[in-house]
Amino acid sequence: MASASKSATTNNTLPWVEKYRPTVLKDVVGNAETVDRLNVISTSGNMPNLILAGAPGIGKTTSILCLAHALLGPTYKEAVLELNASDDRGIEVVRNRIKMFAQKKVNLPAGRHKVIILDEADSMTPGAQQALRRTMEIYSNTTRFALACNLSNKIIEPIQSRCAILRFGALSKEQILHRLVEICRAEDLKYTPEGLEAVAFSADGDMRQAINNLQSTSSGFGFISPDNVFRVCDQPHPVVIRKMLKNCVSGDVDDAVTCISHLWSQGYSAVDIITAIFRVVKIDIELEEETKLQFIREIGITHMRIVDGLQTLVQLQGLAARMCKFAIPEKVFQV
Repeated sequence: MASASKSATTNNTLPWVEKYRPTVLKDVVGNAETVDRLNVISTSGNMPNLILAGAPGIGKTTSILCLAHALLGPTYKEAVLELNASDDRGIEVVRNRIKMFAQKKVNLPAGRHKVIILDEADSMTPGAQQALRRTMEIYSNTTRFALACNLSNKIIEPIQSRCAILRFGALSKEQILHRLVEICRAEDLKYTPEGLEAVAFSADGDMRQAINNLQSTSSGFGFISPDNVFRVCDQPHPVVIRKMLKNCVSGDVDDAVTCISHLWSQGYSAVDIITAIFRVVKIDIELEEETKLQFIREIGITHMRIVDGLQTLVQLQGLAARMCKFAIPEKVFQV
């Protein structure tokens, strides 16, 4: 009884990203084609070396853990070595920990291999990657490698040529919303549909970020509403940005600049504001295609200037004025 009570307490204190992490491939959200390829591998049992590339928080590590569970069953704990970015990734780790694990004898189901999972593999030093290439060759009969990374081009060519590359794309708002609703029902949370949409917007395709934001809002306020979400996430409110963009579409320069100045006065940086403007233009407002392309071009130019160091209110106000210019007849500017 004491053990069951302790287990329940531990489960309640787990972060939701771990509590609701899928354990089988069919529960992984999004990237259906890539997950289908992993399903084929789990069925056949013949796992190649893999590189899983894509943005953070979209299921790369979770997918490979699910695959390892499906392939190895009860021997999972003995036959899987997982190294995260927090571990030292120098050449000594490859020569010692990885090589020693590859040499270890483990009783496995017929036709199965030990699995070494290297998360954030693109952060490994070039020397470590070269040492890893040789290790992959020597122990190919007993061990398979799965390298999760954000950018596959940071993995050296000799390793890329030895691996099957699987690419993961950002999750859609609908996919994130579906998962958030499931978690809200499981946790018996009070929410509004607009609140969950705000959580999905704040995550920008990152499921891990969405679940963390949901848990933070629930812990802080007990109710998932748009205002509560953006207070927790501390991002520029998309309602203000939508109002600014509508002023730009109608050519109202003064009101558009006022909206930008309001966000600036709340303490948001130029990068925060320009990023939020881009996301609203891209996914959260109805615009004519030509207008949207013109706005994105101007946003891109301004973002480049801000990243170069010109993080000033003048840059943002100039962006608002240039976007308004598209709606104002050319003859107004003629002298």
